[in-house]
Amino acid sequence: MTPPADDAALLASAAQGDHESFTLLMRRHEDRVFSVCLRLMGSRASALDAVQETFTTLYRKAGQYRGTAAVGTWLYRITVNTCYDLLRKERRRPIEAMPDYMDPADPSGEDAYISVELRPQIENALASLSPDFRAVVVLSDIQGYSLPDVAEALDLPIGTVKSRLFRARRQMAGMLGNLLPGSEHQTGTE
Repeated sequence: MTPPADDAALLASAAQGDHESFTLLMRRHEDRVFSVCLRLMGSRASALDAVQETFTTLYRKAGQYRGTAAVGTWLYRITVNTCYDLLRKERRRPIEAMPDYMDPADPSGEDAYISVELRPQIENALASLSPDFRAVVVLSDIQGYSLPDVAEALDLPIGTVKSRLFRARRQMAGMLGNLLPGSEHQTGTE
């Protein structure tokens, strides 16, 4: 059995017109690309449009990949830029929070019930951030990328990523306060 090709080899084959290589590359990354798009776009329909546009762009630009970053990082840069472009086009329409039934359960939540109760407030707080701040939070805190990887994916200096992440977290903390009952620092009620 032949070992599966790495992403760079698949992208090189796709650039030469190999549709099977592109399909395999797309299947490897489609879930994470969709997750990023869903968090940045705020609605399933807009996220699906962004995913389609992202992979169309990846296919068109496959021959432009130079190997200076991992294919996944390059793809996520395309993803974020695609979302930014679509958000600019949709700017006149308000962003609505993602419906609860579309968001998968948080596997890291200690208590599934508390996690489900807090999710709408967190999604609303995330949706209220500017796209620049939202992209940093999604890639770092939700997708789990390291700060250098986020900086590379967004084509930003790491200091800018750190600053945006700090400011975004501070804005979200101000909107959310401490929502867990019985907390010493609960906001809004005492």
